Order: sequence, then C-alpha cells, then structure tokens
Amino acid sequence: MSSYEEISTPGEMRADCEAVSRRLEQAAVKATRPAPSIHFDEFPREVPKREIEISEAAQRLANALHLHLD
Repeated sequence: MSSYEEISTPGEMRADCEAVSRRLEQAAVKATRPAPSIHFDEFPREVPKREIEISEAAQRLANALHLHLD
C-alpha cells in the first residue's frame, strides 16, 4: 500500500475544483442579494393558518391519555 494511494487523478481533482468554484459563485450571488423586507406594508395580504387534521388513532391515543383533542 502506497502512502499516495488516496490521491485522486488530476482529472478528478480538476472536476472537484470546478465544482467548488461553481458553488462559491452561487454563494457569492446569494450573499450579495438584498435582504427581504420585514415591513408589513410590503406584504399586505392575509395568510390563512393551516388546517390541522387529527386522525382517529391520534384521537384515541389522546383520549386514553386524557388529553381530549376535540
């Protein structure tokens, strides 16, 4: 077993470097975007709450534990 056995081929190392370069470019683009607004007037719509469904099995378990999810 050679001490250099784990070293990749030059083609694999080049592909790795290109992949890292692409990821760094994407990160740079995302990092320089302006932050989203937190002002209410820029989001005037109402967002309804999600509907929560309780299955029969969860209802039976809750009732057995005296949690009563009605």
